[in-house]
Amino acid sequence: MDFSVSEQTQTLLARTQRFVDEELIPLEPEIQKGWWHIEPLLQAKREQVKKLGLWAPNLPQDIGGMGLPLIDLGLMFEVMGQTPIGNYVFGAQAPDAGNMEILHEFGSPEQQDSWLKPLAEGAIRSCFAMTEPQTAGSNPTLLTSRAVRDGDSWVINGHKWFTSCFDGAAFTIAMVVTDDDAERHQRASMIIVPLDTPGIEHLRNISIMGHAGEGYFSHAEIKFHDVRVPAENILGEPGQGFLIAQKRLGPGRIHHCMRWLGICKRAQKLLCQQALGREVRNGERLADQQTIQNWIAENAAEIEAARCMTLKAAWTGDHYGWKAARTEIGMIKYHCAGILQRVVDRALQAHGSLGMTDDTPLAHWYSHERASRIYDGPDEVHKQKVAQQVLGSLA
Repeated sequence: MDFSVSEQTQTLLARTQRFVDEELIPLEPEIQKGWWHIEPLLQAKREQVKKLGLWAPNLPQDIGGMGLPLIDLGLMFEVMGQTPIGNYVFGAQAPDAGNMEILHEFGSPEQQDSWLKPLAEGAIRSCFAMTEPQTAGSNPTLLTSRAVRDGDSWVINGHKWFTSCFDGAAFTIAMVVTDDDAERHQRASMIIVPLDTPGIEHLRNISIMGHAGEGYFSHAEIKFHDVRVPAENILGEPGQGFLIAQKRLGPGRIHHCMRWLGICKRAQKLLCQQALGREVRNGERLADQQTIQNWIAENAAEIEAARCMTLKAAWTGDHYGWKAARTEIGMIKYHCAGILQRVVDRALQAHGSLGMTDDTPLAHWYSHERASRIYDGPDEVHKQKVAQQVLGSLA
């Protein structure tokens, strides 16, 4: 098992880190002014990234990406994740990243030309409509939204929420039931729905811990009222929705965990800077206090352990396939999410009242990244699956 990083990759990571430090972190105060204010600024940074040859590290080269192997890609996500705008500026943001991956693997040539190409170029945004209020959250077998075949069209009705990045997106990939009588993992399909199609009702951008985001920062509640799209808008074959979702989630969880570790790295740096620069009494600094030293030491160990676990999961997936890596992927999903929460909390606490403000990114991460223990399956579901797999290996 070799996690060594080539000289070429080290150079790539250093270039990316320099861009994050010099071009993106200074822009962070602009985030508070809203998406529509900061979007033109980010678009200019995206053009710089393209000129530097750092665009879309997660995409194959044949559609304009860097085509990085998974471990190198994970290391890139760790660097990009150090700022809330990093993944977007480098063209590797969710949910677009996952949508591009499944369009590349399952999309027809016409779908790829209409939707994948402009998405990969960064010309449009997309969203993913799966979660439903009260019913289907982490379990897509409980979907109630439906699409009925009517001649050469699908007619969609349903209620979705937490459709992240809906506001301003060009299309969504909606996961809906297309065959009530099929086996439960073959009932649903994914259908591409342009968001200018009649019958889509945007109920609201959901307020998250007191803040209703807009644009790319939005989480929308929407309804489909007899939304009619061409039959050829189905992604893959009817009934493949669950299969495609699993294909989307495997690598996606590696991306998430490495991005969270990037956040941890930045939060740890902010904690250390605060500890070294803040005097508490009689010339003593925060850094001289045993509690702060304990936090820094615990952060260092937990971040390193989570990083090794995530790289091992990526290595296993690369060498033996995602089925062989499912236990490792389940473990890192809840383990890294928990560490993210603890590291950010310690950093915020060390900053005192400053940590509660938007003068640092800590408050943003504290509120928005709490969802890391929920989305893509809550901790409890992953723990149950891991326990079953461990018990099964002993049977």
